[in-house]
Formats: sequence, C-alpha cells, structure tokens
Amino acid sequence: MPHSPIPARRTKIVATLGPASDRPGVLERMIAAGVDVVRLNFSHGSADDHRRRLVEVREIATRLGRSVAALGDLQGPKIRIARFRDGAVELEQGQTFVLDVALDGEAGDAGRVGCDYKALADDVAPGDRLLLDDGRLVVDVTRVAGSEIHTTVVQGGRLSNNKGINKQGGGLSAPALTDKDKADLATAIDIGVDYLAVSFPRSAADMHEARALLGSAGAEIGLVAKLERAEAVADDATLDGIIEASEAVMVARGDLGVEIGDEALIGTQKRIIKHARSHNRAVITATQMMESMIEAPLPTRAEVFDVANAVLDATDAVMLSAETAAGDFPVETIEAMARVCLGAERERIAQESGHRIHEGFSRIDETIALSAMYAANHLAGVAAIACMTATGYTPLIASRIRSGLPIVGLAHNPVAQRRMALYRGVISLPFDTSEMTAGELNDRALERLVAQGIAEPGDHVILTRGDHMNAHGGTDTLKILAVETRHA
Repeated sequence: MPHSPIPARRTKIVATLGPASDRPGVLERMIAAGVDVVRLNFSHGSADDHRRRLVEVREIATRLGRSVAALGDLQGPKIRIARFRDGAVELEQGQTFVLDVALDGEAGDAGRVGCDYKALADDVAPGDRLLLDDGRLVVDVTRVAGSEIHTTVVQGGRLSNNKGINKQGGGLSAPALTDKDKADLATAIDIGVDYLAVSFPRSAADMHEARALLGSAGAEIGLVAKLERAEAVADDATLDGIIEASEAVMVARGDLGVEIGDEALIGTQKRIIKHARSHNRAVITATQMMESMIEAPLPTRAEVFDVANAVLDATDAVMLSAETAAGDFPVETIEAMARVCLGAERERIAQESGHRIHEGFSRIDETIALSAMYAANHLAGVAAIACMTATGYTPLIASRIRSGLPIVGLAHNPVAQRRMALYRGVISLPFDTSEMTAGELNDRALERLVAQGIAEPGDHVILTRGDHMNAHGGTDTLKILAVETRHA
C-alpha cells in the first residue's frame, strides 16, 4: 500500500456525495484534497447509487492509502406540504392560509394546500407558530377544524411544492424512524457503512430503537444522532441521554435553527459540542458551512468565520452538503475548508485543554489515554501519541483533549481504522500485530511512524497498548519511547 500524506489538519471533513461527485475524476480529487468521511444521503438516490459510490470510495481510498469512513444518513420524518395545482403561490402578510391534511396532494392553491403528515392537525393548537420552507415563511395557527389548520400569514413570500414544515419550539409527534428509514437502514447494513445518522430523534429512546433495528448484522455501525428538534436540546438530561445512546452527534443547524430560533443556535451549538466531548463522543457540525460555494469558487468571510468558530469549539468534524453533492466547485470547497481548519487550529486556544482535569476516572484504558495526552502536551520533544487499538476507543478518548500533536491509531481491524477517520486529531494507520512477538511491537510501531513521516530519530513517541492485543478495553500500558536511527 502506498504511503498516504499525513495531514497537519486535526478537524475532519465530511463531504456529501451526489451528482457533482459523480463527474469523472471528481471523487478521487475530493478524497485527495482531504475528505475524511463521505456522507451517503438517503433522502436522494437509490440503493444502487449509494452502493456504487461507496465501492468507488473504498477503491480510491485503498489506492491512496487513506482511511475514509462512510456515513449513511437516514431521511427521517421530514414533514412537508403537498403540491400546488398551478405551481408556486405567493402568500401575503396578513392573509389567511389553510393547511388541510385531507386535501388532495395535487390540489393546492393560494388559499390552501395539503400536507403529507396527517397527524399535523392533532399536533397543533391556536397560538402555535409554524415555519415553512426552512423558516422563510411564517404562519400563526388561529384555529383547527377537523383536518383543517387555519393560519394567518406573519411573513409571506413564494411557497412552492413539497416545502418543509416546522413547529417553533418543537412538539411534532412524528416518529424518528419511518418505514423508508427502516428500508434504508437495511441497505446501509448491506453496503457496509461505518456510521448511520438518525434524523430528528426526540430522546434516547429513538436511538435505542435504531440500535435494535441494526441488530447483530449492524453491530459494528456507529450511530450518529442528528440534533435538529427543539425537544432534543431543551434540557441537559435529554441532550445527554441522546449523546450517551450514540457514538456521535451532529449539530444539524437547519431544522434546529428553525425550531429554536437562529438567535439561540450559536449557544446551543457550543453546548452540544461541549457535552458530546465530555461524554467521549464525536461531534459533527453541519449545514450551510460553505453554502455560497455551491456557485462560487471562494467562500464568504462569514462562512470562513463560521467554520473557524466550530473548529475553535473543538468539533471533531465539519460537514459539507450540497456544496459537494450538487455544487459547481466540490474540490475547491474541500480545499477551502481545509485551509480554514488549519488556520483556526494554529490559534493557541485550539491546542490548550482543561478537559476533565478535576474529575476522577473509572476505567484503566481511559486513565492511560488521558495520561498520555497530558504527558505529550507537557513533555518537550514528543512527536506523536501512538495508540495500538483493537476498536479505536483509546484514540477517541485521547482526542477529547486539545493538542497540537498527532494521535496515531494503529489498528489491524479495517472497521476500527475507518471509524477513527471521524475523530479530531487522529491519524488512522493499518497495523497488523498478529505475526509480531511482544518484544517486537514497540519497534515495529516506531518504524511505522518514521515511515509515515510522523516521527524521526531524536524524537520521543508516547505509546499506549495492552498486554493482550486486540482485546477491547485492554489498554493498560503507557511507554515513552525514543526514536532511534535503527527505526528509520
């Protein structure tokens, strides 16, 4: 396998695949530019599309010597209006407008429209505020009569077919996993994704349901909770429950911003990232991060600051959606995002940590991982932290501490290698210990780091490992090793 270039960038990049990445040569250029995780959006495309794209990703990643994870993203219960008979309509401020869940799906007009979510009339009451088309139009509910929800338009505008509906403050009862999601979940298992995102979970119970549906066939798939409902972030107990029931969470700022209000979004983003890291979970920040680059070759200053802000909050990853799935400049967008991440990571705040400094630890592997990071951050001459790992758990724990040093996950299991591609600051490398004696492990690890250009003679490397290799939770040893000429 050819050696992959070792990126200095710690924050990972998630890129959504679609028609733009399907253009000849584009996917390889995207991965070469720095994509760490590809997102397969089950809201669009067929099972065959997703399978074909993932096969190509795995082939390119192997050829480039990269560990690239795959994230399948379930559509969830996106609540939408139906369609208009004569195309889009204009709603005027102050007019009445009816959402009728019993209306024919093609019969909408300027006064009323149908809705694909039949329980909406049971979920709303006079005084509720509904937001259409990601909040671009706003209506207040005045009365509910059978299947009809009568509203007054507060903020008007153009309304076209199949636009989404949100209730300000949350409270819609649609289940997180639809029949389509359950079929897509089976597809995700079949094609071999590494992570599966669940849309619109309201509580930990929704994540537990997804876990049960994955079953033994999907036991190695990590669950990602997309935080986009107001009730999911309404209190710390609910938020922490969802985080603990998942391997990672996503700050899904589109629907979340609509439900809680943009003015509350920045504080909520920071709270989610802080809570996820304190619970030793990965966190992805998503939605409109470089939206202007769908049509422009450079980001706006506001987008640069948005990405940098998430990096300084210590998000594990930043995500691109339409920018890479359907945009005109997918490769340039990845390159721009990588530059912004690197720039933000040079700031001192991005390399200092007080993570759990006043807390006790309950697990030996956790104690070793955190001790390694503190030692690395305070001992001069350390080039890297290397973790021999069966599952990727020790590098995950280590990556919760801010540092400017690379954390190298050395794993034989390809699933663990790809899972680590999401973790901030972690470089995932294949490392097969099955034919090594216990006495050879340390030297072979140092040789691997030197070969990758991570360390050189004269450096020190902090190594964590277990006495029993390839055993989950078995990390119990920390060594500070000198890199010598013989390792080169």
